[in-house]
Amino acid sequence: MASCKETLLLLTLLGTLCLVTSDPQGSPTTNPRVQSKHGWLEGLQLNVKGTDRTVNAFLGVPFAKPPVGSRRFARPEAPEPWNDVRNATSNPKMCLQTMDAFKILETIFEVEIPTMPASEDCLYLNVYSPSEATRDSKLPVMVWIHGGGFTMGSASMLDGSPLAALEDVVVVSIQYRLGVLGFLSSADEHAPGNWGFLDQVRALEWVKESIQDFGGDPNSVTIFGESAGGVSTSAHLLSPLSKGLFHKAISESGVLVYPGMVTDNMNIIRNIAHNIANKSGCESTDSASIVACLRKKPEEHFLDLQTRERTMFLPGFVDGYFFLNSPEKLLKAKQINQLPHLLGCNDDEFGWILPNLMNLTDLRNGLDKENVDTAMGAVRGLLGTEPEAFHLLKKEYLDDAKNSSERRDNFLQMVGDIMFVVPTVVRARYHRDAGLPTYLYEFRHAPSIFRRLRPSYVTADHADEVYFLAGSAFLDGPPATQISLTEVEKALSKTMMKQWANFARSGNPNGAGLPVWPLYDADEKYLVIDLEPKVEQKLKDSRVTFWTQTLPQKLQEAQKQRKVV
Repeated sequence: MASCKETLLLLTLLGTLCLVTSDPQGSPTTNPRVQSKHGWLEGLQLNVKGTDRTVNAFLGVPFAKPPVGSRRFARPEAPEPWNDVRNATSNPKMCLQTMDAFKILETIFEVEIPTMPASEDCLYLNVYSPSEATRDSKLPVMVWIHGGGFTMGSASMLDGSPLAALEDVVVVSIQYRLGVLGFLSSADEHAPGNWGFLDQVRALEWVKESIQDFGGDPNSVTIFGESAGGVSTSAHLLSPLSKGLFHKAISESGVLVYPGMVTDNMNIIRNIAHNIANKSGCESTDSASIVACLRKKPEEHFLDLQTRERTMFLPGFVDGYFFLNSPEKLLKAKQINQLPHLLGCNDDEFGWILPNLMNLTDLRNGLDKENVDTAMGAVRGLLGTEPEAFHLLKKEYLDDAKNSSERRDNFLQMVGDIMFVVPTVVRARYHRDAGLPTYLYEFRHAPSIFRRLRPSYVTADHADEVYFLAGSAFLDGPPATQISLTEVEKALSKTMMKQWANFARSGNPNGAGLPVWPLYDADEKYLVIDLEPKVEQKLKDSRVTFWTQTLPQKLQEAQKQRKVV
């Protein structure tokens, strides 16, 4: 499997449940039809609260052939056409995954999550477009890539009907292979890997060739995603395969910068493949034989494997096809697709959900000095294994804490900084330094719907912004499926939807009646998104300097001293 650091890093990139549903949100009124490149589709027409506009939703649209049999561990292929009218009124099966993380989220959110079927046959997408849109409308297209640590998630995690109705855009949410089936690589021609990323490319190809049938403009496509979805959007900015398939990118609480998520180390990749082969009863060490053996396994085998191993995150591989080099080298060489990038994070990313997912559940009353080592040990894979690192981190974040509450808050900020804040700022600087339009934000509002559930010290937690930019308060369906926000929160939601849609329209989130959002330039100004928005400068600058300069320098010095001794 991946190293401890890699596994923990991507495990904690789990996108929260947000809007997962087994059935589409909204009130179906009629069944619209559309003729796509591959055949006729019959969908749903949905209402959206706060507007008299309706949205046509086409769910479970195939964008590739089922990746089964010989197409397992292979590049996705365009779908076959169909002759009859295809029913597109229900969400597709999720890509193969366990429900383990969903069960944890059930406990955290105190809700019952319906069991959703999962299948290896999962390369489908959902399309939401204003019902009056025609082929000549050429509306901006926003393609959502779900989060979930590359091990869980689905297209149904985002209902695009509010965004489509309120902002006059076409929203597409896609699925991609996950875990072993999505990222196994033999580091050679037999299974180069990156299948999940290639599925996303294939979905973008489908958008380019078919979205006009739904009223969208194939020449105005924005990809956006949260957590692992944000990592994905930032990956496409580095891949030649994605060039020309989209025109703007938004990364929320997740970017690709450092090693761990993608590696060029063939030994690491081969060891992972051999480990999986051994656990699967494929005893050969020959790549061709391993891949052939794994292709014969039933899909239930991989579900059992993921259940036994708890998480099956596998890093991406520098395959010379999707990734021509490591992300760091590409960024340093300014080999970036020349497009605008909007990116940001929340101010309490490691506040509530992620600590619970990592079994750090006893922090409500603070963090006592005697428990610091235990807490840091729980996130050791994120912080590094060098003995000097713990000492330096304690000195930077914890030693000056006045009490256990402040020590806990500083600990949570420390983990959030290395996981999200620092990579986001570093990636924004790379994009800016390449001379490309860059917009940075920090989301700071704690949704009122969670006041009863989570501790008061938690502000904007991981994925909190998704409720607002997705317009979840405007979903029209049964009371149990609705999310209640205050009137000022609804106004914030409309503002964020407008900013995201403006960026999709023009590459600039600014507009009449909106708070000024400056370009991220040498002054490093960014927008604080809150009930009372404001512009600030140099996001967590001292912490970014500590992680990118001070800590590496001190660790290097310590390593030299050890060699001398």
